[in-house]
Amino acid sequence: MFTSTLLAAATTPLEWSPTVGIIIILVNIIAIAFGKFTIKHPNSEPALPSANLFGGFGLPALLATTAFGHILGVGVVLGLHNLGRI
Repeated sequence: MFTSTLLAAATTPLEWSPTVGIIIILVNIIAIAFGKFTIKHPNSEPALPSANLFGGFGLPALLATTAFGHILGVGVVLGLHNLGRI
C-alpha cells in the first residue's frame, strides 16, 4: 500500500544535461565566495600548489567549500526540477 503511494508520487527522473552542470558550477562559485569571507583560517596546511589560483585557500578549505557547493547545487537542481524549470 505505502509503496504504491510512493510510486504514484514519483516524478520523472532527472537526467544530466549541460544546464545541470552549469548550475552546479555557478553554485560552487557562490559557495567558494561565501567560504572566502566566512572561513576563519582559509590557508591551513596542506597548501595547494598554486595558492593564488585558488584564492589563497589551503586544501581543507577548498574541499570544504566545494563539498558545500555540491550539496547546495544538488538541492538547487532538484528544486528546479521539482518546479518544472529544468
